[in-house]
Amino acid sequence: MTEQNSGKLNRLERTLPEGLLVDAGWMERHGYSTSLRSQYVSAGWLVQPVRGTYKRPLGELSWEKVVVSLQKLLESGLVVGGRTSLDLQGFSHYVSASGLSTIHIYGAKPPPGWLSKLPLKAAFRFHRSQVLFKSVTGPQDGTLRELQGPSGWPMKVSTPERALLELLDELPSRESFHQVDMLVEGLRTLSPKRLQSLLADCKSVKVKRLFFWFAERHNHAWLKQIDRVSVDLGTGKRMLVKGGKLDPKYLITIPEDIGAPV
Repeated sequence: MTEQNSGKLNRLERTLPEGLLVDAGWMERHGYSTSLRSQYVSAGWLVQPVRGTYKRPLGELSWEKVVVSLQKLLESGLVVGGRTSLDLQGFSHYVSASGLSTIHIYGAKPPPGWLSKLPLKAAFRFHRSQVLFKSVTGPQDGTLRELQGPSGWPMKVSTPERALLELLDELPSRESFHQVDMLVEGLRTLSPKRLQSLLADCKSVKVKRLFFWFAERHNHAWLKQIDRVSVDLGTGKRMLVKGGKLDPKYLITIPEDIGAPV
């Protein structure tokens, strides 16, 4: 190996932490040609979890490290949100058997194609943030936060307030009323200021009506500090559950068998 290539290998060890991965584009931008990458792979200095991706041989690949790689090294702009974010922040015990088999990620642009091919137990589900919110990152008052990720790397996730609206957007096709109901029951410490900003930024009439319906159902204290008049709830009925009962206040259909709040 030439002295120049040896120096590049040493630099790679500093810039690519163990357990994280990068793609061919990242390698090219940092001066690692196709032939040099092939040399590193042949020598065992790099491994390829799937075609077009590279990582150092040590450090087990996990979905958390993949997310950190996307955020910190590949600068994808993707964040963990919805149910996954709520699970990571300690609310999963309100929902039985929630698990983390599906990782919900949000952003303006889809993740790279190789993400779905990685040998992971969890699967990623991508959501376009601009479908739910007027601004991709949400109102600029802290609706995203960083949690301590693997190997000391912070991982960007939605706050519980933002994650709640993202979760409600999954009703009724990918989430059940009953599980969401149990989860919302435990959200007693949300920030009304943050919720107000998110509701103003939210584009979905369905999500906003569901938000108020669940919040009133559990009579959360923070609801009293939210200005409902300023929130656009649209007009007309929204049939969410076929054969369900119509809530006369928010004009949404809800399951017939959903009981009174405990």
